[in-house]
Amino acid sequence: MTGKVYIVGAGPGRKDLLTLRAYELIKKADVILHDALIGDVADILRESRAEIINVGKRSGKHRKTQEEINQMLVEYAKQGKIVVRLKGGDPCVFGRGGEEAEVLAINGIPFEFVPGITSAVAVPESVGIPVTHRRYDPAVVFITGRESRERLNWEALARLNATIVVLMGVGRVGEISRLLIKHGKDPNTPVAVIERGLSDKQRVLIVTLEKLPNKVKEEKIKAPAVIVIGGVVELFGVLGGAVKI
Repeated sequence: MTGKVYIVGAGPGRKDLLTLRAYELIKKADVILHDALIGDVADILRESRAEIINVGKRSGKHRKTQEEINQMLVEYAKQGKIVVRLKGGDPCVFGRGGEEAEVLAINGIPFEFVPGITSAVAVPESVGIPVTHRRYDPAVVFITGRESRERLNWEALARLNATIVVLMGVGRVGEISRLLIKHGKDPNTPVAVIERGLSDKQRVLIVTLEKLPNKVKEEKIKAPAVIVIGGVVELFGVLGGAVKI
């Protein structure tokens, strides 16, 4: 009998922000394949009876290739197992959840998406930067720094009156800043870089778009970090000291 794969969001890295549905599935899973950036949700995995497999991929350091992960999901499900594919944030926000679901569908494997709280919203919010606010830009755009160069229309992005939230972009802040300014974004646009959000090692850097690359280098900001570009960053000065999450 074929099992089932649950493609589950672990949330932004704090176990108290894990959804109840995700917690229930972790407890009943036979196998859990988890990513690297799941924060202290890793503590909850110890409560599970499941076989725990770390398949995390960090820049230049992959425990398993994506193809190997896909094959593992199919093989475990064909053994009749309940499989949890646990991903940081939400599985379908730059988490390749859709790609894995395609492989499962092609192979006739039952699956279910279990949404998680994306760090793209939760991390800025946790420091007092709501990604939408009626006084500021009327839209929000999420981009990934990893594939930005080849696949983004930078001119359209720079001219759109939208808050821009960048995931996985610390290594490309120079390129991001340069391309946005080149295509018309105000160099004085406020930017927040939130390093290791929702952890005890969290740091917040507030800077302008023009000065972003140098400041990130000076402060030695490292991944993981969420970058917010837009006027809404101004609210950090009002809300940053008072926000509680």
